[in-house]
Amino acid sequence: MRRIKLIVAYDGTEYSGWQIQPEAPTIEMCLDKAIRELTGENVHVTGASRTDAGVHAYGNVAVFDTESTIPGDRFTFALNRFLPDSIVIQDSWEVSGDFHPRHCNTRKTYEYRILNTVVPLPQKRNFTWHVTGSIDIEKMKEAAAYIVGEHDFKSFCCVRTQAESTVRTIYSLEVLQEGSEIIIRIKGNGFLYNMVRIITGTLIQVGKGRFKPEYVKQMLEAKDRTVAGQTAPPQGLTLVGIEYVDNDDARVV
Repeated sequence: MRRIKLIVAYDGTEYSGWQIQPEAPTIEMCLDKAIRELTGENVHVTGASRTDAGVHAYGNVAVFDTESTIPGDRFTFALNRFLPDSIVIQDSWEVSGDFHPRHCNTRKTYEYRILNTVVPLPQKRNFTWHVTGSIDIEKMKEAAAYIVGEHDFKSFCCVRTQAESTVRTIYSLEVLQEGSEIIIRIKGNGFLYNMVRIITGTLIQVGKGRFKPEYVKQMLEAKDRTVAGQTAPPQGLTLVGIEYVDNDDARVV
């Protein structure tokens, strides 16, 4: 039995997230189906990040076990023949059998895009959150600085989270502007359910003048979801990539 690692990119617009659900299309379901059609095996992929409905990815990670003799690097091309255009394997290789995409020391990078125009653009509707009016980018940057570091992010996650601990480390949080788009790029050792979207919604409310930047520090200290900002919609969020710090890829040569 061999373990294959996949780097997966997808447009999440048409999917009910990563994880398999009854009677709903998901990324996981499509990958399982493609592997079955290619190898004839009923296998189940394990993903590093179970993204929500409507969320996108450039570099999510998945692994699966197979008895196929197809070389690890060839699964990239072989599986793409059986996948819809909205899901693409970017890379693939064989890894050691004990490699697990979620049980490693990782750094994940997410990006959230906001379209700040008077009227929405149809070409951007599936990949940005349209927010009208003036937004103070410098105030957003001030607020973002309070989020960097190790904190208890209980105020910035869904109240239904099942995580044993709500403490996470944020290594960087940038607020950038590219023309009419505001980009929030965040890197951390892990993220709670809806955490990036709540941080985004909070920063936008800072930029709109509802919260002062320094109030973010009080939000963290409160450990209360009701004190933080709104949850931004899913379509503006993309998982950019996952870096495996201690065991980069466990590649089998």
